[in-house]
Amino acid sequence: MSIAVRRAAERDIPAIMALLKQVNRVHYEGRPDLFKLATKYTPDALRAILLNDETPVFVCVDGTGAVLGHGFCAMQRVENTQLMQDIRTLYIDDICVDEAARGQGVGRALYDHILDFAREARCYNVTLNVWSCNPGAMRFYEKLGLKPYKVGMEQIL
Repeated sequence: MSIAVRRAAERDIPAIMALLKQVNRVHYEGRPDLFKLATKYTPDALRAILLNDETPVFVCVDGTGAVLGHGFCAMQRVENTQLMQDIRTLYIDDICVDEAARGQGVGRALYDHILDFAREARCYNVTLNVWSCNPGAMRFYEKLGLKPYKVGMEQIL
């Protein structure tokens, strides 16, 4: 299968919204105490995100142009603080591969493209968060070479 990764465009919004529903379902099923069955963004909010260079969104498409996955990112900067080094980070807010396209290299293609983008933007690192209720995603990210750099913990009251 021929695939390519590019910046998302307005024409991709319906496909991205469908993928956001898949992401939400995984989180809802893993933590219904925290997540509602909804999408993270409305089409209008997504349109604004796509227009902002500080929040690049990438899609992986097949030879026909069908969206197989997405990667939402956000530039983060630490500057002029007493404690932290001045660095630029590309935060991966979300990577989703359509359930029908998993195991075909879509996630790897998105991640590799995001790494190249971060290098070109002179980022120090790429970071992301993964919910512990999503062990498949955790394994995927570990396979890509990511390592934990901080851990969030909770105690439900």
